[in-house]
Amino acid sequence: MIDSPGGVSVGAALTQARANIEARRAEAMALVEIQIAALEAVIPPADLDQQAFRLNEAYCAANAVIDAASPFELIDLCRAASGLCDLIDGAPADQTFDWRIVTVHARSLRLLQTLPLEETAARNTVLDSLKMVADRKLPPRA
Repeated sequence: MIDSPGGVSVGAALTQARANIEARRAEAMALVEIQIAALEAVIPPADLDQQAFRLNEAYCAANAVIDAASPFELIDLCRAASGLCDLIDGAPADQTFDWRIVTVHARSLRLLQTLPLEETAARNTVLDSLKMVADRKLPPRA
């Protein structure tokens, strides 16, 4: 019933939607915190048999960061978490994964979480460094 007779205006609906989303910000930031901590807590696998399970744990935590941060347009957190997901997706199952990638992404997410939004240069430096990791570790796209 938006913008139709007897309904609400588009402007009023958007204002209400923004207020509803903003009311959930604290909950989402708590979820981001929990998922970064979960990512930090993932134990590197002892062998290839455990690797898929551990990478799945890391992937799920990174994906949950994206789910919680994206409605609030926390693009930097989403980009860093997405980069980790891409690296995990691109990892050959028959080769040992460089676990430093998970550690670096977890620490970078923690740093991005604590840096003020106004610190765009510092935030961009973190994201550029993560992109360099991806560029080195992922096979070139055809």
